[in-house]
Amino acid sequence: MQLYNTLSAKEREALIDEAGEERLTLSFYQYAHIGNPLLFRNHLFVAFDELEVLGRIYVAHEGINAQLSVPAKKFSTFKAFIDAIYFLNNVRLNIAIEQDSKSFLKLKVKVRHKIVADGLEDESFDVTNKGIHVTAEKFNELAEDDHTIIVDMRNHYESEIGHFQGAITPDVDTFRDSLPIIEEELADHKEDKKLLMYCTGGIRCEKASAYFKHKGFKNVYQLEGGIIEYTRQVNEKELENKFIGKNFVFDDRRAERISEDVIAQCHQCGQPADVHINCANEACHLLFIQCEDCQEKMNTCCSQECKEIAALPYEEQKALRKGKGNSNQIFKKGRSEKLAFKK
Repeated sequence: MQLYNTLSAKEREALIDEAGEERLTLSFYQYAHIGNPLLFRNHLFVAFDELEVLGRIYVAHEGINAQLSVPAKKFSTFKAFIDAIYFLNNVRLNIAIEQDSKSFLKLKVKVRHKIVADGLEDESFDVTNKGIHVTAEKFNELAEDDHTIIVDMRNHYESEIGHFQGAITPDVDTFRDSLPIIEEELADHKEDKKLLMYCTGGIRCEKASAYFKHKGFKNVYQLEGGIIEYTRQVNEKELENKFIGKNFVFDDRRAERISEDVIAQCHQCGQPADVHINCANEACHLLFIQCEDCQEKMNTCCSQECKEIAALPYEEQKALRKGKGNSNQIFKKGRSEKLAFKK
């Protein structure tokens, strides 16, 4: 039984081009108690592979988190398969605002300790005891309330290019870093304030809502479906849009534009910019914001050193990396000292 990819990303990309068929980028998650994550993982891989579904799925005892690319013509079959799983029946599917048939080029289904790493080892903490879900309309209503504190549960490089007006945006690299910081900062408001949280698609703020309830916060709310669903409802119902900038997404598109505001700056020259790229030097691969002028000037590299290395023949680049430890900086997300205008 095949339980792994047999095609490279380039081979898959060629097949997608050849087929010329529409694909849908979407995501979903569900917190649930899964007894045998490995068995469930294998079940998903076989079914998704047959349906030509691509993407990244994490499975754990606490549930499932999936970002996918699904052939449009097979969406109904895909939906029927998902609905047949008892804890995924009618699960909300967040359809991407901006579509790209090459958002994912491989199918990766992995078993993880948790679907959202939180650093918590508290066995009394029940992730399914979540806060109150709110629609876009209710979110806007709460945002106007002086007793509401809006908190962005995403990381610094996400909120840097887009966030809700008036939101607290913790300067953190990971979700696990944000939990103790927010708890300490808002400790005096456990009973007198409404805690309104949001994230990309809902998965992080749902866990956070359960965590802060566990920590004694009395009025905990979360934006159902995250920024993705908020934008859909705002457009569909013609509501006021309180999100400024771009919504960072975890596929090859990198972001979806929600408003025309450019609130970030190029990390190299400081000019207004909100496009993330990875440094072209494979030994670096730093994720950072770069404007069009700097992309041309630096050949999509983060520094002069990387530019010179990336210009070398591929075999010479490999030789330079040989025998050295992993210097890949993709997880630094714009924190490199090479950048003059990093956040």
